[in-house]
Amino acid sequence: MFFVQRSPLRGAAAAAITTAACGPIGPDGKHSAMTQLVEQATTVRLDVWLWAARFFKTRSLAKTAVDNGKVDVAGQRPKPSRTLRTGEQLRIDRGGEIFEITVAALSDVRGPAPVAQTLYLESDASREARAQWRLQRAAERTGYRAPEGKPDKRARRLINALGDIDAL
Repeated sequence: MFFVQRSPLRGAAAAAITTAACGPIGPDGKHSAMTQLVEQATTVRLDVWLWAARFFKTRSLAKTAVDNGKVDVAGQRPKPSRTLRTGEQLRIDRGGEIFEITVAALSDVRGPAPVAQTLYLESDASREARAQWRLQRAAERTGYRAPEGKPDKRARRLINALGDIDAL
């Protein structure tokens, strides 16, 4: 937990120190520290960028996905430590959901979701393919009937005798 102490400096001296520490003040009158962090990085590891752009919940999951061939950079299978640059094409497979994106900005800091979405540009074809994939997944689940509860003693004997839970 961080505690912020009130500065003994007032006026222009405090503003100069704050601006030097937090960066310039944005048009809304607030410090744009997150924006500055996004703009500072020139090269970032691939697994760190995937984590910062919120494609994976942890950097370890991002590294595993890259190692398992779920991420392609310009059509090639990279290593997790590969440096990423703006303008590169990525293809990310997240459990059947495929993203085809272009890196727009670099960051090694995981920020809020709206900031993370500014790190990449997704192609229209990729968006349409993901929408189709979601519709297909929903259609596959329409005929599925979940059991209402635990089977009782008689039902369990039937299941064991038949060897198939769908026999009920």
